[in-house]
Amino acid sequence: MPQETKSHVSLSPADDQTARLGEQENLEGWIPPLVSPEQLIAALEKAFGYRGDVCIHTRQGQVIEGYVFDRGGDGVDLQNRYVRLYPKGSTEKIRIAYSDIARLEFSGKDAAAGKSFQTWLKKYQEKKAAGESNIRIDPEEL
Repeated sequence: MPQETKSHVSLSPADDQTARLGEQENLEGWIPPLVSPEQLIAALEKAFGYRGDVCIHTRQGQVIEGYVFDRGGDGVDLQNRYVRLYPKGSTEKIRIAYSDIARLEFSGKDAAAGKSFQTWLKKYQEKKAAGESNIRIDPEEL
């Protein structure tokens, strides 16, 4: 049976999300289009899951770069939704309404890029197949 052939099994939403954890898209350097409220909401959801800094340009002309650690509110009304971040080089917390955001850039390096369990397992199997005898299952040093 060819290596590419995989059986397709229906997964529950929770199982499907777990299966996709290693398939995160590379967002580093991405500047999403923010034409509609739905696009802004989707982009900020991705920013929340991103493990790097983002750069937010406000409608008032501010440029704030930092790490998104929270978001809140609900609905499509952007006045009622907000994002919270730590500005780069600070422990201060800033809250920005979605309605104040004019531009979003995924500016920082994604610290989790290429570090999924699937990537680790592939490297482990390659070393094992190459005959390395001193293979261990230790986490990567930070």
